[in-house]
Parts: sequence; C-alpha cells; structure tokens
Amino acid sequence: MPSTNLTFPDRNAHRAWLATQAALPAGFRVGTTRFEFMPREAPKPAKMTLTLIALDKPTENFAAVFTKNAFPGAPVIVGRARLKEPKLGAIIVNNKISNVCAPGGVEASERICAETARLLGLGAQEILPSSTGVIGWGLPVDSMLTGLPAAVAALTNPSIMPAAEGIVTTDLYPKVRRADLSGGSIVGIAKGAGMIEPNMATMLVYLLTDLAVPRAELRAILARVSDATFNCISVDSDTSTSDTVALVSSNRVPCKDLAAFEAARLQLCRDLAEDVVRNGEGVRHVIRVEVKNAATPSLARQLGKAVVNAPLFKCAVAGNDPNVGRLVQAIGKHVGAHAPGTDLSKLRATIGGIEIFAHGAFQLNPEKETALVAHLRSAELYASAPTKDGIFSAPIDFPPHERCVEIIVDLGSGSAGCTVFGADLTHEYVSENADYRS
Repeated sequence: MPSTNLTFPDRNAHRAWLATQAALPAGFRVGTTRFEFMPREAPKPAKMTLTLIALDKPTENFAAVFTKNAFPGAPVIVGRARLKEPKLGAIIVNNKISNVCAPGGVEASERICAETARLLGLGAQEILPSSTGVIGWGLPVDSMLTGLPAAVAALTNPSIMPAAEGIVTTDLYPKVRRADLSGGSIVGIAKGAGMIEPNMATMLVYLLTDLAVPRAELRAILARVSDATFNCISVDSDTSTSDTVALVSSNRVPCKDLAAFEAARLQLCRDLAEDVVRNGEGVRHVIRVEVKNAATPSLARQLGKAVVNAPLFKCAVAGNDPNVGRLVQAIGKHVGAHAPGTDLSKLRATIGGIEIFAHGAFQLNPEKETALVAHLRSAELYASAPTKDGIFSAPIDFPPHERCVEIIVDLGSGSAGCTVFGADLTHEYVSENADYRS
C-alpha cells in the first residue's frame, strides 16, 4: 500500500506537493541543460536533456542494480564495472537516446564520463553514466560534450526537482519521494512510463541519502528492497535494456539504526514503484494484485505478474468492464503452465473486496456486477476520449489520486505472498507506442 492516499485537484497542487518532497540530502547538487541535435539514424531536429547529480565529495558508499535483459545498454555495461571502483563522485544522465547496441556505444559513454570528470575534477572511473530513450540510436557525443559545461554550471543544492524533470521521456510528470529519519533524509526520483517490467522499464531510479551506511550493507539493502518493489511492477511486460536503480550516500549523518533505514527505503521505493506504474504510458487504471497463501514466494510473484500482464483482462479494466472470466483465465493459464500440481479448490478471488470466485465456481449476481463497475470507475485516473484527429491521448499531466483496482487472489495452499502493481491496456498506450520515434 502507498504510505498515503494522496489526491490532487490539478497540476499546480501536485507540483506544490512535489516541492515539499524535493529538498536534497546534504552533500549533493544537481544541474541540467537542454540542447537540440540531429540524430544520425533519423535526421530531423530532436532535443536532449543532460542531468548531472554530483556529490560534494566522492563516496565509497554507493550501490546499483541493473537490468537482466541480455542486450544491456552501454551505460549498464559501464555501470557494472563502476561497482568495482573504490569511489563514486557523480551520475550523468541523458534522455532521448538509450545507447543500446549502438556502434561504439561503450566508448561513447566513457567519453561522456571522462569529460564530466574533467569538469568536476574527478577521475573518469568515478562517474556513473545512464541513458534512456530510443533503442538502437547512437549518442550525439560531440553535442553532449558541448553541453556538459552548462550542466556543471547549473549545479545547485536546494532541490532535486531539476533532476526529476530532466530524466523523463514520455513520463507525464516527475516522480519524487522522500523519507526523513535520524537527522538525515532519503530522497528518490524515478523515470519510467513504458517498456516496464524490471527484472533485477526503460526505468531509471536514483536514491540519494546523507545517512552514512557502509558499502556492503548499502548494497545488500538495495538488492532486497529492489526485489520487493521495482521487481514487482509491470506496465507492459517488456524488460528494458536500460533499467538502473542507484543508491548513493554522502556520509554526512551517522545512521544509528540500519533496520529503520531499510524500512524507510522499502516504503519510499514501494511508493516510487507505484508512481512509475501510475505514470505509465496510457495508464488509466493502476491494478494492485495481492497473491496470498501461495506455496512459494516465486509462485505468488509470478501469478501476480500473470494477472497484470494478461492483455484481455487489461483491456477489460481499461473499459471499466468487470469481465472476471478473463481474470480467472489468466490465473488458470499460469498455474496450468508453471505450477500444474497446485490445488485450486481453495482459491478465492476478490475485486474491490467483492468475492467473485470461491469453491471452484464464480460467485456473481447483478448487485455484484454493479458494484464491480463502480469500483473500476472509482480507480480511473481519467476518462478516455479521442482528439479531433481521432488519436487518443492522455489529457492530464498529474495524478489525480492514488486509488487502484484492488484484486486479491488467495490460493489457500501455503503461506507465501506478494503484491504486484500493473496497469490497464488502453488506446492511449497504443497511440503512444505506434509513433514513439516520430
């Protein structure tokens, strides 16, 4: 569940709330710059933002987890090597082009790191690169090198908002979450709207803290927290080539309670993960699936993913149509293929707290049908409508609420559980991805 159930009447109210979350932890600065360039592969004008996150002093306490896609982006390849380095001094992020399998991609990332390091008085090995955007295109390295001084000149420390806004691509709004504890703070930002099913979307997450947590503990905590949060979401079942979650400590404030730190990190990342889904391309409903009493944690997670990734069920949710047969079909399909020995005689399923399946049969009536429609409509972020040219597009650039379509699947055959967040499948999603590069 989110830490709160926030509602926002308009974009200004949402941005005002983001500002209350955005104060940087001590020891960090952020800066951005934006410039035009001409992609070699599709020569028409484009714009790129460079986002720089810099520490006042390099730190030995940093961690990162990356995509498991077998075609990782060049920044992921470089980033994995950076984990072996003694210190980290800055993160440099570009949007628009993801630098995946492009000729000379690793060399391009290293050139950007080297120039960033020179401008900051650091070693190239102390810079972590990230890229997000179109897969297959090469970075406009010369334009990026020309733009880097402006990003360095823009470095400031009051707020993380410039970075939260700078890393986005098709996101409708920036995502910021924070936690305050023990005299310090943790602040996180995320980018991601499509190609989201992390397996550690183009998803990028940067978590900054001034609490001094030793390197080994920091990395263990990040692995556990990412597995319980970012690995439990899916917008469209596609695992990005660029997924990165980085956690960096500036070591300014003693951390007196590692357990409290991990708990705060878990809640912050859970909220950010849900934010990524809520801000997904074309998403009109967030779907929260809680799988209970499964035989294994793996079955619970994978069954939840099977539900939120089922195309027909996602379409039904998009239309506020409680077609519960599609839900039960998705459950049965997964169990039949991946856990055929599972006894489903005890399975009980609810939507919005309304029992729709139990004792091996549907439990439906006209009153329940009406209540299910009302539940779906209450979770809708906006009503779908085509523009004058017939193209569906999202009319909002803020989250009006944090409600979800609430699904519980109780297998009654064990003690394991998992909560997975997913989304519906809409006209807007198809429109966005039919001409993503156009």
